[in-house]
Amino acid sequence: MGRILAIDYGEKRTGIAITDELQIIASGLTTIDTKKIFSFLTDYLKNENVELFVVGEPKQMNNTESESAQFIKPFIIKLSQTFPKIPIKRVDERFTSKMAFQSMIDSGLKKKHRQNKALIDEISATIILQTYLQQNEK
Repeated sequence: MGRILAIDYGEKRTGIAITDELQIIASGLTTIDTKKIFSFLTDYLKNENVELFVVGEPKQMNNTESESAQFIKPFIIKLSQTFPKIPIKRVDERFTSKMAFQSMIDSGLKKKHRQNKALIDEISATIILQTYLQQNEK
């Protein structure tokens, strides 16, 4: 069984999360500069078996696309062209940043660490991945 890799795509930074090989546990992997996403994924896939990409889908409260969806669509197209053998699923990412920030507070991180936007992006990717896993429990 391959891993599932989640992507919280952003204009500047992209959060990445990954499952274990049994696809049970979602863990934050890293946050990278969005400009380097494809080189990162190419290197990562050389060493790891990933069978699915899960990409956050930004929506507004009325369930329509948010403004940031315009940046994600070209990314999804390039992702599917660059890695055609790996399917892509989308997961509603509403509130993931707020949930990530709240989880940082709940875990006792000091204010200085909570201001780390890269950490918020990584935790958001983990929440997206955990949401996917819960929606697709066997």
